[in-house]
Amino acid sequence: MALPFQNVYIHRKVAEASSKPCMICFRPSTSVLITSCQKDFFYICPSHLNDRGFATAVVDEAAEAEKRKKEEMDKELEKLKQEFEEKQKRKEEKKKDKDKDKDKKEKEKAKVKDEEADKLKVEETEKAKTEQAVEAASFCEYNLHRNFFNVRQQKYREKQVAKRNMERLKNPLSFPAVPKGDPV
Repeated sequence: MALPFQNVYIHRKVAEASSKPCMICFRPSTSVLITSCQKDFFYICPSHLNDRGFATAVVDEAAEAEKRKKEEMDKELEKLKQEFEEKQKRKEEKKKDKDKDKDKKEKEKAKVKDEEADKLKVEETEKAKTEQAVEAASFCEYNLHRNFFNVRQQKYREKQVAKRNMERLKNPLSFPAVPKGDPV
């Protein structure tokens, strides 16, 4: 018999309002494991995901290498931005020394530029934090232990059988017809 779905579950988070009981301990949980084909899903506590008797994480080496490379590039980009800002400040200082008459206007402009730079830094750091949070809670893949996977498959088959039975009950042609002849 063909498997209804593969033993590859993706970890996702849901809103607090959508939390449901964990499959194992029945405590409210916002973590969900769902198959890639979205045929099966269940709520699970994050602590159970770390249990080797329940599931093992699938490690994607290529994705990890990309993350490391991206982190290195982000660090280099931050260094370059800082160097550029320092150069800009030096240029502004030189201009201030040359133009004492325009000193007040430049101070105002420098303040505005510094405020804008600070806003950009704050926005970039917030953006980086949200990206890191998304990456940290990214859709990690897990393989369930053989016994738990068999239970999930069995529940899926039971749901399919119940669904077929309900369809049969709704169809009046599936019931036997009333006898038409005289009783003997």
